[in-house]
Amino acid sequence: MLRISAQPEMTALREHILRGAAVLAAILASGLIMVCMGYNPLEIYGKILAGSLGSAYRFKETVHKAIPLTALSLGIAMAFKMKFWNIGAEGQFYLGAYGASLIAFSFPAMPAPALLSLMFLMALVFGGLWALIPGILKARFSASETLVTLMLNYVAAKWISYLQYGPWKDPAASGFPKIAPFSANAVLPSVLGIHAGWLITLVLTGLVYFIMKRTKLGFEIDVLGESEATARYAGMPVLRTMIIAIMISGGLCGIAGMMQASAVERSLSEQLSGGLGFTAVITSWLARLSPPGIVVVSFLFSMLIQGGNFLQSSLQIPAAIALVLQGIIIFFVLGSEFFIRYRFVWKRPAA
Repeated sequence: MLRISAQPEMTALREHILRGAAVLAAILASGLIMVCMGYNPLEIYGKILAGSLGSAYRFKETVHKAIPLTALSLGIAMAFKMKFWNIGAEGQFYLGAYGASLIAFSFPAMPAPALLSLMFLMALVFGGLWALIPGILKARFSASETLVTLMLNYVAAKWISYLQYGPWKDPAASGFPKIAPFSANAVLPSVLGIHAGWLITLVLTGLVYFIMKRTKLGFEIDVLGESEATARYAGMPVLRTMIIAIMISGGLCGIAGMMQASAVERSLSEQLSGGLGFTAVITSWLARLSPPGIVVVSFLFSMLIQGGNFLQSSLQIPAAIALVLQGIIIFFVLGSEFFIRYRFVWKRPAA
């Protein structure tokens, strides 16, 4: 009889080898699917690499996508570490962008350092407060944070859409529904040819890593994620820890919205996110909530996104091919997690 039993504890090296083998198997499986669809997988993989890294411009576009994706993933990781299932990064992203836009439009002539700092702060606050709503509902009424954060995404997106088609509609746009661009003072400057968001994101990565690994708050978040009862028994301030962690989580997502609005779109738009908030759930989970791992996984996924766009323009192949590859990688990596924790054991039935 075939049974499932717990796997003996693996070394970190063996776990990494197993996950790497899962990614390799996903690439091979994707290649077989592409062959069945009539495409040459080697050509497609080559075009994905060329489309994401093949020139300075393409590399820049890949980094532009990796910056908000990394910041969003860091925010989600902070909540997931506490077992607070924040699926609302998309909404927190938009509210952060909205808070930054309020400042950008209210003080367009303010000196750039002060204006950008204030935009950064407002994005942190607005994103954090938007994430706090499901936190309060969970603490007070035991509401499902997964459902509430998911629904709040649509509320935030529709709020931006209302502004774009209503009170913030640019009168100089000849009737086209768009919001006026920011002043030059509200645009993040470039560093080494790429907007300064990459530096901000690296700093945020270091801060999140420090909080998680080297601070009392990080320890309390970790214990709370393992067992709320244990945290209470140890005398930890459970409610305070939860509120702080949720605020940081939403604030990081809000900062991602501020960087995208300021440096890339240079305005506020209902198409600002492009679904990156949902992709960030995947990247943070695949990176096992590790901040350094999030940087790597987010960049690789950004390569797939940018490379998929290049496929469509260069080979007239649907960009969804890259999404198929993403999905298969996720499937295989999640499957590898099963074999890290469990194993199949054959037991002879008793005579």
